[in-house]
Amino acid sequence: MDHVDGILAQWNRERPDLDVTPMGLFGRLKRLSQHLGREMEKTFAEHGLNSASFDVLATLRRSGPPYSLSPGDLLATMMITSGTLTNRIDQLEKAGLVERTHNPEDRRSFIISLTERGFAIIEAAVTAHVATQAQLSSILSADENAALNALLGKYLAGFEGSR
Repeated sequence: MDHVDGILAQWNRERPDLDVTPMGLFGRLKRLSQHLGREMEKTFAEHGLNSASFDVLATLRRSGPPYSLSPGDLLATMMITSGTLTNRIDQLEKAGLVERTHNPEDRRSFIISLTERGFAIIEAAVTAHVATQAQLSSILSADENAALNALLGKYLAGFEGSR
């Protein structure tokens, strides 16, 4: 039994007229997200990052050489406002992890690029992040991980479609 089973038992006792089965799914997803998030934040902190800064640096890194994107391209991959992105870029620029340069195709806009220091930090952080995720997912067998990933992918696609 997990913590959610106890909550469901209480609801079943107090409101036997309700089918609280979906509450179990959402409660478990929420609690897992909290547990996993805390563990991943620890990994990011070891590299002087948090999930927000990691997200920007990782997006630039996975874009491939020259590890540069316009703010619009960065924004398209993140679920944040432009003001939030500007704040993140400002902080990363102050830390020397990214730099803004004028866009050669449009002098009114900028390109955000990883600095050498930013590249080195995200290389180490993403390696540690993947190791943390492997450790966290090791609770399940390879087959269980594959099955859960497939089910969650199907569920998420129901909300996001084939975007």
